[in-house]
Amino acid sequence: MQTSTEHITILGVGNILLTDEGIGVRVIEQLANRYDFDPNVELVDGGVLGIRLMGVISQSDILIVVDAVHNNDEPGSLYRLADEQVPRRMLAKQSMHQMDLPEVLALCAAVDKVPQHIVVIGVEPLDTATLSVDLSPVVAARMDALITMVLDELDRMGAGYCLKNTTYPQN
Repeated sequence: MQTSTEHITILGVGNILLTDEGIGVRVIEQLANRYDFDPNVELVDGGVLGIRLMGVISQSDILIVVDAVHNNDEPGSLYRLADEQVPRRMLAKQSMHQMDLPEVLALCAAVDKVPQHIVVIGVEPLDTATLSVDLSPVVAARMDALITMVLDELDRMGAGYCLKNTTYPQN
């Protein structure tokens, strides 16, 4: 049963060809494989689309971004950044796709189409330079924790989801 009517976008960003840089996209793939979501929840593989994500972002009431977050912490460290914290951290522009995300948010603001709530769920990468489609073991080991963090956000927002081939809880 759907309890939230706001349009929620879960956006995975990153380059899947550069080891841990692709964690956001990999989380979206796993969410799509494991869960069904209320109709107002949209999963988006944003890859490295940058400015082309303006339409997706501007139509969202709530935006959950899943990404590798460079914070000079131990690889595998998990992060949740919300609202005011997001622009400061994302302005660091430490990867190809992050160069565009602050600009996209600024353009959305210019046309008064910024999501009401923005959350970044991320993990400290070990390697974002090696050409490989495989995640490093330390980041791959955090996949389920990242998925849980995304689902926790949906719980906070009152959005429904269930494992594939099951039914939504009845309220």
